[in-house]
Amino acid sequence: MTKAIDYLAKCVHITCQNATQNRCNVEVLGFSKTFHVDIPAKEDPSKNTVLFSKDGNITLIGLNKDNDGNTIDAETAIKICDAFIKFESDDASPVAVLYGVGESFCTGFDILDLASDERSEISMDILMLPEGSVGPTRRMLTKPVVCAITGYCVASGMELALSCDQRVMETTAKMGFFNRRFGVPIIDGGTARLPAIIGISRALDLILTGRILEATEAYEIGVANKVVPVGDALKEAVNLAQFLSKFPQEALKHDRKSMQESSFEAIGFESAIQNEIMSITKEIVDEMQDGAKWFYRNFKINNTGTWMPAEMTMADWDNKVVVKEAAKVKNFKDVEHIPVIKQVIGPHKNDIEKNAVCTSEKEDGNDKDKNNK
Repeated sequence: MTKAIDYLAKCVHITCQNATQNRCNVEVLGFSKTFHVDIPAKEDPSKNTVLFSKDGNITLIGLNKDNDGNTIDAETAIKICDAFIKFESDDASPVAVLYGVGESFCTGFDILDLASDERSEISMDILMLPEGSVGPTRRMLTKPVVCAITGYCVASGMELALSCDQRVMETTAKMGFFNRRFGVPIIDGGTARLPAIIGISRALDLILTGRILEATEAYEIGVANKVVPVGDALKEAVNLAQFLSKFPQEALKHDRKSMQESSFEAIGFESAIQNEIMSITKEIVDEMQDGAKWFYRNFKINNTGTWMPAEMTMADWDNKVVVKEAAKVKNFKDVEHIPVIKQVIGPHKNDIEKNAVCTSEKEDGNDKDKNNK
């Protein structure tokens, strides 16, 4: 047998003809065949997108993407999963802290990783990732995790935070399912966890509207467990983790697991997650593709703008306020053709023109009084 193996080893020759295209040529006894093989790219050690460290017996996992919002692509999601597996296998570390490096915790999955001008279709691989598109969001972690929330914690980034046991939120931090405006569905456990945390009525409000959830409201409805001053989220999250680590861990883990199971007793957590993923239809995928492509055209090609919502100067849902503010425009006819203005205040055109006339007459009267004086 040994002689046969030695003979074959001399007869087999493997050479890489084109490393950039992952092609290798295998020659056996004079016959050659070219195969496509997966050659893993060498990782740049200077660009560590997921930080893993220890503070005593507390594990620290940091999102360190080189962008403003800590968006997560597929490669980074796998690294986050690996970090949590490493934490769960460490018997000396009972609690972990998840945080974001930079101004924001996480703004979700990188939509630009899905769409580009070179592809007519976007990849649906994120739906099939066993752990989740932004980390281990599609399973229950075996040990407690505290999340430190800074800046924006939105879209699937909010789902990642919801997968943690406790959330420490800075006063200026904001949460919300901003993916609603791009037609991207919730696919990382949000539809299963959020109703269990705050009830279905409030969960429907946040999920259907995609509105901003400020820190004060997040604390009042139970999404945030603690609100701290700006700059203190990570410190307070570590303090909370250290507090939890001082208790006997077997009883703590038992009670934690029992609560999780009872929260999803009706259909089971796994069934809820499967329902969330398997209910994705072709129509939803089409909308998701359109939203991703729109995002690419507006913020990849021309990156001078931002998709973060600006502070509103007036309540656009209050018709009375809309009419009152629109009436202040003296030359209303010069702007009424603009689509967004036409859509918002078009139905109230008559009221606006009446108010504008009244305002104009009032101003003329004031001018006359000033002249008489």
